[in-house]
Amino acid sequence: MSARIRAGLVGAGFIGPWHVDALRRLGNVDVVALAGSRQDSAQAAADKLGIARAYGDYQALLDDGEVDVVHIAAPNQLHHPVAMAAIARGKHVVCDKPLANTAAQGRELLDAAREAGVFHAVTFNYRGNPLVQQARQMVINASVGRPTFIHGRYLQDWLLHETDWSWRLEADKSGPSSALADIGSHWCDLAQHVAGCRIVEVLAELGTAIPRRRKPTAGGAGTFGANAGQEGEWVEMTMEDLASVLLRFDNGARGVVSVGQVCAGHKNDLVLEVCGTRSSVKWRQEAQNELWIGHRDRANELLQKDPSLMDPAVSDYARLPGGHQEAWADAFGNLMRDIYAAIARWPKGGKIDEALPPTVATFEDGLRALNIVDAMLASAAQGGVWTRVGS
Repeated sequence: MSARIRAGLVGAGFIGPWHVDALRRLGNVDVVALAGSRQDSAQAAADKLGIARAYGDYQALLDDGEVDVVHIAAPNQLHHPVAMAAIARGKHVVCDKPLANTAAQGRELLDAAREAGVFHAVTFNYRGNPLVQQARQMVINASVGRPTFIHGRYLQDWLLHETDWSWRLEADKSGPSSALADIGSHWCDLAQHVAGCRIVEVLAELGTAIPRRRKPTAGGAGTFGANAGQEGEWVEMTMEDLASVLLRFDNGARGVVSVGQVCAGHKNDLVLEVCGTRSSVKWRQEAQNELWIGHRDRANELLQKDPSLMDPAVSDYARLPGGHQEAWADAFGNLMRDIYAAIARWPKGGKIDEALPPTVATFEDGLRALNIVDAMLASAAQGGVWTRVGS
């Protein structure tokens, strides 16, 4: 691989441009190509983002010999075929979550990436927040003690109205789950990452608050766009927009998470709290520059994001001095910084010996998330029974 690393982007919807933004912050990465579903739309997106080459299908981008790393930011149903094709060409892959639509596809991708010796990552981007790493380090250094109760929520309101529509509501595009696969998977990965233990059993109850929706006949099917006033057809909903799940972890901890896409006033309200035998620690994405630390025998604390106050092992994730707020895009940039540090050291046909940076989720982590969601769906389908998470 050349000293400069060359990336290609498949998909330029909501998340795609943020991949480009994060990569351009790194200094040693060039985004050289973009692929879309049509040549005209791909060219328009490439022109807007200042990317030199545009392709009307992903196969053409994969055939581009100047692309070293393929970023997959396309709808879910394309993750598996694009990643498999990229791996077959010996290219590194950075894929948005979910890794695939089914656990079987996820297993196939993990096995193929390992066999090919290519780098593989899934963008569980909340790992990149400085105070998420601070919370994780507090578990590692035992200041929290042994985690005993891990709980929280991930609530949004972008599907509150029956006129709200997205491809994420169509099973052939998103897979068999909506809320759990889209945002529940983020929470579960974050909980395991921070608490240092894995979800092994689940008991889930799912709900569909909006039983039917109006699907627009033309356009208006973006990720966060409402479609009020548009012509459309009424469609019965088959996937959950609400979920409540009890959790058991492999260290004996218990937990619970609530997930919803129809909760008014909650825009991107991810909350995670780890209660341990010594203290508790809570992080909220909508107030991501603060970390609440709970105590029994002294006053509780509110740690503001400040590298001089954070654990030295993770203070580098806070890129700005105290009092300078950092946001979602900064955390995404931290993730890409760690991913590309690993790619720069990746030997051809092999893997680096040292551990990956803590923010980097691999296809193995992506497969684990798929297995957790599958277990939740199976639990609910059986009327709410404890269900083992597959491996």
